[in-house]
Amino acid sequence: MSADVRIYRDRDALSREVAGAIAHRMDETLTATGYFTLSLAGGQTPRTLYRVLATQYRDTISWSRLHLYWGDERYVPQNDPRSNYRLVRESLLDHVPIPGENVHPIPTDFPEAEDAALAYEQMLREWFRSSWPRFDLVLLGMGPDGHTAPLFPGSPALAERSRWVVAARAPVDPRLRLTLTPPVLNAASLVFFLVVGSEKADVLHRVLTAASGPVPYPAAAIRPERCAVVWWVDEHAAQCVPRSGTPTQGRR
Repeated sequence: MSADVRIYRDRDALSREVAGAIAHRMDETLTATGYFTLSLAGGQTPRTLYRVLATQYRDTISWSRLHLYWGDERYVPQNDPRSNYRLVRESLLDHVPIPGENVHPIPTDFPEAEDAALAYEQMLREWFRSSWPRFDLVLLGMGPDGHTAPLFPGSPALAERSRWVVAARAPVDPRLRLTLTPPVLNAASLVFFLVVGSEKADVLHRVLTAASGPVPYPAAAIRPERCAVVWWVDEHAAQCVPRSGTPTQGRR
């Protein structure tokens, strides 16, 4: 798989570059459509990115024309410390002038997680009104086992081909989660993977070099046919990545 891999010194440098790329992509898209749809990721690496957006880009991004969605969520209350929504609220939403109606978190207050998945899918269908949603940008991370979102190795959600949102089980707490499905992620206009840490170096190399067809690493299943995937990687995670041919090797 040919990959656009961009290597930076550390999480902070990487986050600054990704924030700039998001702002640039948003400017381009707004000229054509008037709004921008962004699917968010959870985790510590995106938290740093959100803080950069909230500080360095607070007065330059057109927040009123940005619509935020979540690629996955832990099935916990929104005020729970483990909630991806809470992470985004504390690091981004509380600090920028984005209208409340532009923020679309995954609900976690249904008695059954599957009902919450159906509700979020219905909301997405009403917004996109297409066979598959086409987010302007999807942010994703990757774990040391190659999982992305709550798409862990062996997850039944990896085989989903018709649903947009499903309940999924994780091997770690909190075990119950909701996730966008691979066809939804693969329908995006652009995908950014953010990968930080030496514990991910070996699996990153395996994901980037995986052949087409069934793969043991869920992150390798994100292969949009109509758009690019950009891997934003720090030096530690890039230890096993061949440096020749990588389009960008930032050292900021």
